[in-house]
Amino acid sequence: QVQLVESGGGLVQAGGPLRLSCAASGSIFRIDEMGWYRQAPGKQRELVAATTRSGSTNYAELVKGRFTISRDNAKNTVYLQMNSLKPEDTAVYYCNAILTDRLWGPLQSSWGQGTQVTVSS
Repeated sequence: QVQLVESGGGLVQAGGPLRLSCAASGSIFRIDEMGWYRQAPGKQRELVAATTRSGSTNYAELVKGRFTISRDNAKNTVYLQMNSLKPEDTAVYYCNAILTDRLWGPLQSSWGQGTQVTVSS
């Protein structure tokens, strides 16, 4: 099994930065994709950013230019650098990984528990 642990969430003033981290551990053979999703009250969960092992990235339009996703393959860790935060960025942010599990094979999906990001105005 694989578990993802997010960290870095908290309260930040509008316009400020925040960096989220997500570390995967367990029976990992290879992590193919990692990404960040968020869910605000009353809204559907949405993709924030995702990255492949090769470094390709994909961003939600609302965060493009403000957020940067990166990963450290050696550490099985993905980061989300959030700059110029806005109150509408307030949400629970979830880390996701699509991976090959040493025990269960490929195309496994794992989710973190979520970390709260609150942006004050």
